[in-house]
Amino acid sequence: MNASTAFEEIDAHQHYWDPARGDYGWLTPELGVLYRRFLPPDLAPLRAQCGVKRTVLVQAAPTLEETRYLLDLARDDDSIAGVVGWVPLDDPHAAELIAELAGEPKLRAVRPMLQDLPDDNWIATADIARGIEALIAHDLAFDALIFARHAPALETLLTRYPALRVVIDHGAKPPIRDGSAQAFEAWAQAVARLARFGQVRCKVSGLVTEAAPGWRDDTLRPFIAHLLASFGAHRLMWGSDWPVLNLNGDYASWHASAQRLFVPLAAHERAAIFGGNAAAFYRLNDVE
Repeated sequence: MNASTAFEEIDAHQHYWDPARGDYGWLTPELGVLYRRFLPPDLAPLRAQCGVKRTVLVQAAPTLEETRYLLDLARDDDSIAGVVGWVPLDDPHAAELIAELAGEPKLRAVRPMLQDLPDDNWIATADIARGIEALIAHDLAFDALIFARHAPALETLLTRYPALRVVIDHGAKPPIRDGSAQAFEAWAQAVARLARFGQVRCKVSGLVTEAAPGWRDDTLRPFIAHLLASFGAHRLMWGSDWPVLNLNGDYASWHASAQRLFVPLAAHERAAIFGGNAAAFYRLNDVE
């Protein structure tokens, strides 16, 4: 698949940031290659090389200010198809905040960064009803940034709100580096449980970051095979997780690896994973 293919390739998960903004608490100089500004001109040649036309830009700081910054970037950049922002879902004024941000045509979802919260059960126990109901009312999706340990709490949310469209980021961060059968089984069971909910989709992204250096296609194959068996090709979407990807790979290598790993699928299934599913889930063709 390249720029000459008939369908539009979409990267369902990437980031832009500027450390000078001061709201990326996790982004420190110790992260080396990540500790600098990443903006659309940096990604443009990588996208062009791989034939990726548009992207979904995902928040990386738990602040409304960063969400507004990303929406500002997206407003005049056709390569940014949609934005996944951040909203304090447990704020008493969450519904009003979501209604305000929903006025931005490219806001397509929110992400509360569940993996970073001290309480793994927060999404099931916090007072977030006003926020979740506002997402549903404005047809906005929910990005779930989780590990397998968060699956029970997320199941509670899914059961409570069957109309909420949810996508699991990074395949629920499988224990690729761990390598143990026990860790794989715990992750695999969590994924299978979440896949039973019809409103859930899953991103094939972030896997490279979870692998040890020197990863190959075969390193990722059993994890992608399980995601495919659990969700099917019509519920998976490819994402780069660039520039976090740069910690253990590069855009072109991960894109090429994912293409090879999905070669056994039919052409229409690959087209769905590499673009069609993201466009449908995030309502990208509705953006004006």
